[in-house]
Amino acid sequence: METVAAFIGYAGAAMIALAYLANQQGRLPSENWRFPAINLAGSLAVLVSLWADPNLPSVVIEFFWAGISIYGLAKALRRR
Repeated sequence: METVAAFIGYAGAAMIALAYLANQQGRLPSENWRFPAINLAGSLAVLVSLWADPNLPSVVIEFFWAGISIYGLAKALRRR
C-alpha cells in the first residue's frame, strides 16, 4: 500500500514533468516565474516522499533541482 508521502512524491514528479512539457510546447517560458516556482514545488514534494523512503542519489538531485529552481525564481522575480 502506498503512503501519503509517496502520493505527494508522485504529484511532485508530475508537476516537474508537466512544467517541462509546457516549456517544450512554448506554453510556459523558462523566463516566466511560474516555471521555476512549479519546479521548486515539485522538487519539494518529491523530497517529502524521499524523507519517508530515502534514496541518497535521488535526495541529492532533488536538492540541486530545488537550488536551481530557487535561483531561477529569484532571477525571474528580479526581472519583474
